[in-house]
Amino acid sequence: FPLFLQVTCNCFTVSNGEMQDVGVGLYPSMSLLNHSCDPNCVIVFEGYQLLLHSVREIQIGEELTISYVESLMPTRERQKQLLRQYCFECDCPLCQNQEKDAEKLAGEEHAWKEVKDAVNEVRYPKSKEEWKHVLARCQNLLRSNKGHLPDTNIYQLKMLDCAMDACINLEFWEEALYYGSRTLEPYRLYYPGFHPLRAVQLMRVGKLQYSQGMVPQALETLKQAYNIMKVTHGTDHSLMKVLMEIKEECEAMMRIQ
Repeated sequence: FPLFLQVTCNCFTVSNGEMQDVGVGLYPSMSLLNHSCDPNCVIVFEGYQLLLHSVREIQIGEELTISYVESLMPTRERQKQLLRQYCFECDCPLCQNQEKDAEKLAGEEHAWKEVKDAVNEVRYPKSKEEWKHVLARCQNLLRSNKGHLPDTNIYQLKMLDCAMDACINLEFWEEALYYGSRTLEPYRLYYPGFHPLRAVQLMRVGKLQYSQGMVPQALETLKQAYNIMKVTHGTDHSLMKVLMEIKEECEAMMRIQ
């Protein structure tokens, strides 16, 4: 049992290029990094290779930190997960100030609790029929909660992400762009500075804009993604190379027009 606890505390969730979880890995040297809800480093993966990138200037003697938990969670939820999984409480300034908690849980409580339950029930669909069912559930909740929940509410935001994923899998590109565009401002609010999740979201929306012939808008969105991703992923990352190809296609289209 103690060994199981050690592995649980020191393992990393392995994600693909678009930050979707694909497994769990043990990386002993990286397990030495301590936690901060406002870290100075981020972790991304290239296959099963773990890459550590600094996301701001680090002073001589300053400790390198990463976030052990999803920063989108409200303070109380972050604290509960850190205590349950890592056996400590965080006393960083973000936790002490409960920063952005009001925005994260904005709107009518009964509405976001219903959305939270729905989001937690979603399992990754394996067929188009299952994706259609997920999309219908998302659409019904988004429609019924219109005016009751702002897009900055974190459960509303997760619902928008879920609807976007469903539309992409069903090849409903125009609708996917509608939901994706609504997520950009909340992502900017909750992932300021350099964050890999915001870079990937901008890239996804930029690709959708490009598919809809919105070339100037796509180029602007992809440039924002590029400026973040060159810090969070590095210029040699495979996802960065894909982003640069699409960005160059946009630039070529702009020159023709």
